[in-house]
Amino acid sequence: MALIQNSASLNSDGSFASQRQGKQCHQSGVRAIVENMKYRNLYSGLQRRLQELSQSLNLFQYGGRAVELVWSTNHRLTLALALFTLVAGLLPGAIAYVGKLIIDSVVAASQSQAVGDRWDALGYLALEAIAVALLAGSKQGLTLCQSLLRVLLGQKVNVLILKKALTLDLAHFEDSEFYDKMTRARREASSRPLSLVGRTFGLVQDSLALITYGGLLLNFSIGAVFVLMLAAVPAFIAETRFAGQAFRLFRWRAPETREQTYLETLIAREDFAMEVKLFQLGPLLLTRYQEIFHRLYDEDRSLTIRRGLWGYLLGLLSTAAFYAAYTWIVIEAIAGRISLGDLTMYLVVFRQGQTTFSSALSSIGGMFEDSLYLSNLYEFLEQEIPQPFGAATKGPTPGDGIRFENVSFMYPGNAQPALTNISFHLKPGEKMAIVGENGSGKTTLIKLLTRLYSPTSGRILLDGLDLEAWDMEVLQRRIGVIFQNFVRYQFTVGENVGVGDVEHITESPRWEEAANKGMALPFIEEMTEGFQTQLGKWFKGGRELSGGQWQKIALSRAFMRTGADILVLDEPTSAMDAEAEVQIFNHFRTVTQHQMAILISHRFSTVRMADWIVVLSAGELIEQGTHEDLVQAGKRYAHLFSLQAAGYQ
Repeated sequence: MALIQNSASLNSDGSFASQRQGKQCHQSGVRAIVENMKYRNLYSGLQRRLQELSQSLNLFQYGGRAVELVWSTNHRLTLALALFTLVAGLLPGAIAYVGKLIIDSVVAASQSQAVGDRWDALGYLALEAIAVALLAGSKQGLTLCQSLLRVLLGQKVNVLILKKALTLDLAHFEDSEFYDKMTRARREASSRPLSLVGRTFGLVQDSLALITYGGLLLNFSIGAVFVLMLAAVPAFIAETRFAGQAFRLFRWRAPETREQTYLETLIAREDFAMEVKLFQLGPLLLTRYQEIFHRLYDEDRSLTIRRGLWGYLLGLLSTAAFYAAYTWIVIEAIAGRISLGDLTMYLVVFRQGQTTFSSALSSIGGMFEDSLYLSNLYEFLEQEIPQPFGAATKGPTPGDGIRFENVSFMYPGNAQPALTNISFHLKPGEKMAIVGENGSGKTTLIKLLTRLYSPTSGRILLDGLDLEAWDMEVLQRRIGVIFQNFVRYQFTVGENVGVGDVEHITESPRWEEAANKGMALPFIEEMTEGFQTQLGKWFKGGRELSGGQWQKIALSRAFMRTGADILVLDEPTSAMDAEAEVQIFNHFRTVTQHQMAILISHRFSTVRMADWIVVLSAGELIEQGTHEDLVQAGKRYAHLFSLQAAGYQ
C-alpha cells in the first residue's frame, strides 16, 4: 500500500510539474507574440513616418517648378527679384556691425576727446544711413517685383488651366470628381506659385542674413548660436503640422465649395431669377448657402484656434530664449569682457537673428503648404488625356454615308448601357428622324456620331472608314449641329451665328447666308443695328430674344459650316409654334437636298417629314422605316403617333 501510495504521489507530483512547465511555456509564447507584435507595430509606425516624410520631401520638388514657372513668366522681373533678395539678405548683418562700430567710436571719442574719433563715429553713421537706405530700397523693390509678378503669374496660370480644359474630353466635364480637381486647381493655384517662389527667395535672404548673424555671434559664443536655432524649431514643427491639416480641409471641401458657387449663381444670375422668384426659392437657397458656410466656418474656427494657441505657447519659448541670451550678454558686459558696442550689436543680432531664423522656418513651412496646393495645379495640368490617333481626311468609299454597326455604349460609372447594338445606314441626301421617350438614348447617339464619346463596342463608319480613324478637326468640320440646350452667347447677333464656323466668325456675308437658311434673317433685319446688335442682358445695350428667335439663331449657326454634309438637329423647334415649325422644315428640306440630316424631335408632325424614322426605347433600336410603314406596323411608333394625334382632335 505504501508503494502504491508513493507511486501515486510521484505520478501526482510529476503531473503537477508537467502542468507548471506547460503553463510557463505558454506564458513565454504569449510574451514572445506580444513582443513580436510590438516590434511589428513599431516597424509599421516607423515605416509610415518615413513614408510621410518622403511624401513631404517630395512636395518640395514644386519649389523648382514654381521658380521655372515664374522665370518663364518674366525673366527680368525674376532676376530683379533675385538681386533684391541678395541685397536684403546681406545688409542687415552689415548694419548691425556698423552700429557696433558707431557706439564703440562714440565711447572712444567721449573718453579721448580726439577729433579723429569723432569723425570716425560720424563716418560710420553715414555708412549706416547709406546701408539702411539700400535695405529699404531693396525691400521696396521686392514688393514691387512681387506685385507685378503676381498679376502676370496669375494670368499665366489661369491660361494654363484654361488651355488644359480645352483638351479635356466631354467625359471629364461630366465627372464630378474631376470637376473637384479642376476647382481645387483654380481656387488658389494662381497665387500659390508666386507665394512659393517668394518664400524660396525669402529663405535665401534669411539664410544669407543668418550666415552674417552667425558669424558675428560666434565671436561671442557658439552656445548662443545653438540657442538661437533651437528656440524656433517647435513653432516650425507645429506650423507645418497645421498647414497639412488646413490642406486636407481644402481638399475635402471642393464639393461644398462648388455647391456654394452654384447656389450663388442660382440666386444672382438673371437667367435663373424668374423661376427663383416665382417659386419663392430665394430663402431656401440662401439658407442652404448659409448652412454650408457655417459648417465650413466651424471647421476653420477649430483649426484657427488650435493653430493660434499653439503658436502663442511655442512662441513663448523664443521669448524665453531671447531673455536668457539677453541676461547672458548683459552679465558679460558688466564683467567687462565685451564692450558697450558689442553689447548693443549682440542684442540686435540675437533679436534679429531669432526673428530671421523663425522667418526662415516659417518660409519652409509655408513652402510646404504652398507645395501642397501646387500639387493640385500640377495634378490637374498633368492629367492624362487620351490623344485621338486618327489622321484620315477621307474614307475609302466616298458617298457611302453613315453606318452604325452593332454600336453599344455605357457611360463611365454606370451599370446600365445607354445604347445596345444599334445598327442603321444613312445615305447621302437622306433625312432621318430619331424618336423615343426621354432617356431612350437619342442624344447619346448624337454624342457618338460627333465623336464626343467613343462606342464601348461596335463601330461607326463614315464613307466606309471608322470614325476613330478620322482626323478630329476634319470630321467635326463635316458636321453642323444644333443641340437642344444650345448656348446663348452674350455676343452680337453676327458672332452668335458665326460661332458655328470659328474660322469665318467675322465674315458678314456668311452670317447673312446662314441666317437666311435658318430663317433668322427677317427679324435680324428689323433690328436697328442688325448683325451688330448685342444679345443678352449681361452687357450694356444688350437685347433679349424670344425662345423661338434664339432657336432660329442656333439653327443658323448650324448652317455656318458650308462644307458640312451632315446636319444634326436636336429638338431644333421646341420653342416654336406649329406653323413656324412647318415652315422651318419645309425650308430645311429645300436648303439641305444634298446633305444628310438627323433630326431628333418629339413632334410627329415634324418627324413624318423625314425619309425614314428610327425608334429607340431603353437604348435599343426597336423599329425603323418610313412614317407610313411604322404606322401600318401598329407597334410602338404607331401608338405614340396616335396618342399625339388624339391631342389635336
